Amino acid sequence: MEQYERIGRELIHKGTIIDYYQDTIKIPNGNIAKWDFIKHKGAAAVVAVKEDGRLLMVKQYRNALDRETLEIPAGGLDGADEPTDIAAARELEEETGYKAGKLELLISLRTTVAFCNEKIDVYVATDLKPAKQHLDEDEFLDVMSYDIDDLIQMIYDCKIQDGKTVASLLAYKNKYCK
Repeated sequence: MEQYERIGRELIHKGTIIDYYQDTIKIPNGNIAKWDFIKHKGAAAVVAVKEDGRLLMVKQYRNALDRETLEIPAGGLDGADEPTDIAAARELEEETGYKAGKLELLISLRTTVAFCNEKIDVYVATDLKPAKQHLDEDEFLDVMSYDIDDLIQMIYDCKIQDGKTVASLLAYKNKYCK
């Protein structure tokens, strides 16, 4: 494989969720290219399975799409070194009002490898116990439960398009619903 060499990285904007950089890269033919890079601290998500087998989902407004989406519970790490299982447990409780008796890693995702380093570890949460939902001040969402087959059909009907949710539900169905 031919060599790429980063010769520079300039912070263009520091945001609350992401930092935007412009990288200067020496590409294999010797030319210099400018590439965008989004640095993300990482995230965790949860496929939360109720005792009856139904999965907890959250419906929330997403500014980037200017509409509501149906997603698995998820959220950013408090810091790049926070263990993702801790973040997953926190986000599950914050968003749904449930605590997990058991968390098991399902998959790790890299969301947009062309320009972003975001990694999301997705866990399966079982043995759910009611707790207290405590949303962020700017967070408004509805919690609903669905049968896995209904959710899979929503993927194929293009009603669920969020990448982490699509990948996680398909992985869950493949691993746990034989």
